[in-house]
Amino acid sequence: MRILSASDSSVIAVFGEKESLAAHRRVLELFYKLRALKDPRIRNIHPAYASVLIDFDPLRVTHDQLLVLVEQLMQKPASEAAVATRLVCIPVCYDSPCGPDLEDVAEHCRISVEEVIRLHSSADYSVSFLGFSPGFAYLAGLPSKLAAGRLTTPRRLVPAGSVGIAGTQTGVYPLDSPGGWKIIGRTPMRMFDPEAEPPTAIQSGDRVRFVPIDSREFELQLANRRET
Repeated sequence: MRILSASDSSVIAVFGEKESLAAHRRVLELFYKLRALKDPRIRNIHPAYASVLIDFDPLRVTHDQLLVLVEQLMQKPASEAAVATRLVCIPVCYDSPCGPDLEDVAEHCRISVEEVIRLHSSADYSVSFLGFSPGFAYLAGLPSKLAAGRLTTPRRLVPAGSVGIAGTQTGVYPLDSPGGWKIIGRTPMRMFDPEAEPPTAIQSGDRVRFVPIDSREFELQLANRRET
C-alpha cells in the first residue's frame, strides 16, 4: 500500500498499478474500515479498482494524521472490518426493445442470443466502484465470451435501467443519460433514488446477479414502481 497526497484535502491509498482481485479486496477492506469509523473529519470515501481516495476536512485533520490512521487500520486483521457483502438480484428484460444491441453482441461473440442471455444472467458480479453518474456501478465478473466493444457512436439518450456491456464489464444506467455501452436489456428496478437512504440500489462490495424476466413482467414491475 502506498499513500499519496491527492490535493490539499485528500489522500489516495494505492494497492497496485492495475486492476486485480487481490488489490480490489484490499480496496474494499480499507473502504469498509473507514466507513465503520464514521469519523466526522472524513467527508467522502471513493473506492476504485486498485485505490481509495479519501476526502477530508483540512481544518480538522492533516495529511500526516490521516496517513497514520489509514496505516493503523490496515494493520488490523481484516475480520475487524466487519465486511458483510450483500447479494442484490436485479430483474432484467432482454426482450426487444429493451435490448437494442443484443443481436449485435450475439453476432460479435459468435453465439446465439439465448446464449448471451444465459451467460449474462448466470454469472455473479461484484461492484468494483460507482462512477460516471449517480448510482452507476461498474460490475466485474462478465463472462469472457461476452466481451464486446462500445458503440462507435454513443447514443444521446439511454433510458434509465438499461443494462449494458463495454469491454469486460457490465453495468446498469441509473438515470436517463447519453452512453456508449451496448445495451442488451433493461431493468424495471430503480437504481438511484435521491430520497432514499442509501440513494443507490447497489454499493461498493455488493454482489449482483441478473434475473431474466419477460416483457409482461417488466411492464408490471415498472407500473408497480411508478405507483409507489
